[in-house]
Amino acid sequence: MKLYIKLITLLTISLFISCEDVIDVEVQNAPERLVIEASLDWEKGTTGANQTIKLSTSSTYFAEDQSSPVTNATVKVTNTNTTEEFIFENQNNGDYTITTFNPIIENTYTLEVIYNNEVYTATENLKPVTDITRVEQSTEKGFDDEVLEVVAYFNDPADEDNFYLFRFKEDGDLFYELEDGDDEFINGNEVDWWYEKDEDDNQGEFTAGDRVELEMYGISEAYFNYIRTLIEQSEGVGLFGTTPVALKGNCINQTNADNYAHGYFRLTQVVKTNYTFE
Repeated sequence: MKLYIKLITLLTISLFISCEDVIDVEVQNAPERLVIEASLDWEKGTTGANQTIKLSTSSTYFAEDQSSPVTNATVKVTNTNTTEEFIFENQNNGDYTITTFNPIIENTYTLEVIYNNEVYTATENLKPVTDITRVEQSTEKGFDDEVLEVVAYFNDPADEDNFYLFRFKEDGDLFYELEDGDDEFINGNEVDWWYEKDEDDNQGEFTAGDRVELEMYGISEAYFNYIRTLIEQSEGVGLFGTTPVALKGNCINQTNADNYAHGYFRLTQVVKTNYTFE
């Protein structure tokens, strides 16, 4: 960290000294690509019938609009176990929706998107999720024993491989905090999964009266590997880390493999709850 600060200081000084120098930096422009946001999440206690898939196109980094909605595609999801087809209706704003989707645990589904005469496909398995048995607050689970954390408890199913995605968001936050996990060392046990906000957070540490939303998803191993890499890249690579590269999802262009899409087609079951600190 000290080395990083020194580098920033030296750079700042040099900028003031040579303020008349103009440096042209050539920035590579990535090609426009289709972006597929296809997260079909079945919340426990609902039918899961209402689902939305979002399509857009990417743009260059310095563009005023970072994405543009795609309004001329067709979207279909097929249950390969039952051959049942689900046609998503074009809402002419980048959203493609359905109100009759039928989620079945451990069934396999295939997504098909046709855009600009090219066919994109992806396949995923719908995984179940166990229930959150209780939620508490604590100061004993996290890194700092003087800071409040929220703790969710659940029983990991025995004799099977399970992968999890957790999302936490305090009221007022713009984005969720994402965490991933698997049961390699906790298989069949009661698990306490805690979330503690650090001092760098814009809203600071949790205090009495704060309300936080918790979501726990059952995900496939393939999506676990994808989201783990995404989380690691979003947290930064550090001074000696590997430079991130474009992360490809599971959506494959069957017409032109070089023109791949961004995004991921996932199917999950999810449990949601919230907790207010005392």
